[in-house]
Amino acid sequence: MARQERAVRTRRAVIEAAASVFAVHGYAAATIAEILERAGVTKGALYFHFDSKESLARGVLESQISNDHWLPCDMRLQEWVDLCMTLAARVPKDVILLAGIRLSADVQGRALFGSAWPAWIEVVRDKVAEAKEQGEVLPHIDPQQTAELFVGAWIGMQAMSEAYTGYADLGQRISVLFNYILPAIATPAALIKLDIAPDRGERVLKEAEAAPAPTPVAGV
Repeated sequence: MARQERAVRTRRAVIEAAASVFAVHGYAAATIAEILERAGVTKGALYFHFDSKESLARGVLESQISNDHWLPCDMRLQEWVDLCMTLAARVPKDVILLAGIRLSADVQGRALFGSAWPAWIEVVRDKVAEAKEQGEVLPHIDPQQTAELFVGAWIGMQAMSEAYTGYADLGQRISVLFNYILPAIATPAALIKLDIAPDRGERVLKEAEAAPAPTPVAGV
């Protein structure tokens, strides 16, 4: 168990170090030597988890999606909002998210390691599909099309926020995005219950941090 925990910590250290290098230098200019120096691990430890810089980039992209920053809700549309609003709040200070943005925007790099976009489309599609099953979404709405539209719009809002304010207004911009998209897909009964205020992300992050850890199941 101790060996497994060390392996998890080492992998996380490598991911965070790689993300910090990719976020600053981009994929092409990033070097394994600098990643090793930042991670404080041996070359053997790094290559045990990742066999190339390309696989490191994939690891960073795969590490972006997590359920740790928001709490489950009765309404699946509110879960979608909370996931996205907490993401907007985290972007300016989360090096893994910043690296994912830069890697996904790398046209040449995407041919090697892909982008974060398909995974985020899948997450949004599943939330919208679950909301539709619960009667929160209008019957004619296609979850896949909605997800692709939303993620495409998010990428644009994200780029504008970076250019104009260094992400300081990203929460405001995503709130506006939801203000336009949700009335087109949500049932009136669901829409009136949703909290999409610009500060929703920060409030949910605080709630998630204050929530007690799950009680371990006996025998697990």
